[in-house]
Amino acid sequence: MNEARLVEVETCQLCGSRSRTEMFREPPFRVLRCADCSLVYVSPRHADDVVHELYDRHYWNSDSPKTRGYARYAEEEPLYLKTFRRRLRLVNDHVPARPLRVLDIGCAAGFFLRVMRDQGHEVRGAELSAEIAAHAVQHLGAENLHIGFLHDLEPDRQGFEHHSFDLVTLWDVVEHVPRPQALMQHVRELLKPDGVLILETQNVDSAFANLLGKRWQHFKHEEHLYHFNPATIRRLLTDTGFQVVRNTPSFGGKYVSLGFIAERAGRLSKAAGLLCKPLNAFGRMSIYLNLRDEMVVVARPSAEFGRTAEVRPDHATAAKH
Repeated sequence: MNEARLVEVETCQLCGSRSRTEMFREPPFRVLRCADCSLVYVSPRHADDVVHELYDRHYWNSDSPKTRGYARYAEEEPLYLKTFRRRLRLVNDHVPARPLRVLDIGCAAGFFLRVMRDQGHEVRGAELSAEIAAHAVQHLGAENLHIGFLHDLEPDRQGFEHHSFDLVTLWDVVEHVPRPQALMQHVRELLKPDGVLILETQNVDSAFANLLGKRWQHFKHEEHLYHFNPATIRRLLTDTGFQVVRNTPSFGGKYVSLGFIAERAGRLSKAAGLLCKPLNAFGRMSIYLNLRDEMVVVARPSAEFGRTAEVRPDHATAAKH
């Protein structure tokens, strides 16, 4: 994308503070930590009206997945299905066993929704990228997908009505969104009053992130606009009317191919990449890997929120071209 459309971020999206420290820089990007609330964010970043252009077909079949996107997202279907089947235990721990109405926001190829459908649940998906959503349409039907921005979803669209979902999920989504408060407000409108939200995002203050520093694999500056920790993800959810029930790294692992491990090792160092290069010969073999640097958060709409507080508007980002 054109660097001319990069804008400087002057204030923290979470608390509005202008006070921050620089963690490191990889020009033209700087990774900053808010001095008041500890939110980590990237500046400059792509302007809000073009950031969606990142998620084209090249994102899902990236030549440089260390810095942007995935090498072969759709081809990893068996691994994603296996990962989400493993996460069913978390879902079942927090959501009643009855047939559920499930919405997955940022559903990509629809893998989580296919697992939930196979359990007998009614599923819907929302995905910005038409390129990857085409895979979800093949398996789930176009009538069960909203392709585009969530704020363009009509509140009375059949199957996507407000306050109609028992479970809303966001797997590795919130860190990509320029206005996370607005996203969470939409989620709250879609959930039933007794519904459950499950989201996954990276933990920038995890032991593994601290060990790797700027080599941490989740520092992908064009797409990961924010890096949360337990305190900042709780604040985001509390400010938008949710109560956090659980925050755990236990379900943040994924089944990955040995080829994926070899590819990510190259981000650590050239030597690590060379040492792991032989794994490419076994690229289709897989293991379950949990570095405990991701948070899986379970939350519910706060019963008192509507009576005691207004949803705080997200902070307008003061930016300059």
